[in-house]
Amino acid sequence: MKDNHSPILIVAGPTASGKSDLAIQLARRFNGEIISADSRQVYRGMDIGTGKVTKREQKLARHWLLDVASPKRQYSVARFKRDAERAIRNITRRGKLPIICGGTGFWIDALVYGQSLPEVKPDGKLRAKLQKLSAAELFARLSHLDPARAAAIDRHNPVRLIRALEIIMTTGKPVPAVHRSSPYHLLYLGVSRPMGELKRRIEKRLDARLKAGMIAEVRRLHAMGASWKRLESFGLEYRWVARFLRGTITRNAMRDALLKDIIAYAKRQLTWWRKNGDIAWVASTTQAKTIARQIASEYATDAL
Repeated sequence: MKDNHSPILIVAGPTASGKSDLAIQLARRFNGEIISADSRQVYRGMDIGTGKVTKREQKLARHWLLDVASPKRQYSVARFKRDAERAIRNITRRGKLPIICGGTGFWIDALVYGQSLPEVKPDGKLRAKLQKLSAAELFARLSHLDPARAAAIDRHNPVRLIRALEIIMTTGKPVPAVHRSSPYHLLYLGVSRPMGELKRRIEKRLDARLKAGMIAEVRRLHAMGASWKRLESFGLEYRWVARFLRGTITRNAMRDALLKDIIAYAKRQLTWWRKNGDIAWVASTTQAKTIARQIASEYATDAL
């Protein structure tokens, strides 16, 4: 596989696994720049709830596709693919290594496997009809029309469910499947942790975020024009904090429900990635660096 295709390093893994820290360490070791592949970190003002890297961490390694969209507007996977491809060309042209890091597996795979995504424009009439259905009803319909997409989607997120159904019902076809071939040389790393440890990390991080001002962040986003419905559409932290701020749930109940939902989300992420035979699972930075050196030797690239 020694041709002119660009090498790409991917650091994926479930939420709270430590992939952002690993990506920064690898970027510093291998002259890399990081492209965020997180469907919520693209939005401005959504920092604590998404676990966005801090300004200090961004100085350690350049990051792309953070804070590029208003939370009042939809940022699609098709737009991510276009913007990330542009970033890859920029990084590669300057002799650096593109590092894709994030937890949104569908976005990463759409990018690195060159998936063709249909450019389906929003259909107001269709959306109005679908918005009358509950999330459970939308998920049931999606499961019938496209079981593969349903398996990877947040079943409680009506915005994503409606968008998936909109694509399917407009094109008459399922959301395009990911084909495991790539225009890039991929080093696809997955950060693996025992489930018990991952659950403890999720709980510790959740409590730290609440202490750091996550509730105030959601209140501020609403004050700046993001509707409660829009905030709920972001799922997880934003959904449950929005409900707490509206008085429909107590703080303790919010925290417990959110913890349960984040753990379930981590399991869905792992289900998505376990199907990908390209991923080398690592449990430490040392293992990741060892694999990266092996790839560097195999491809003999200056970027690595």
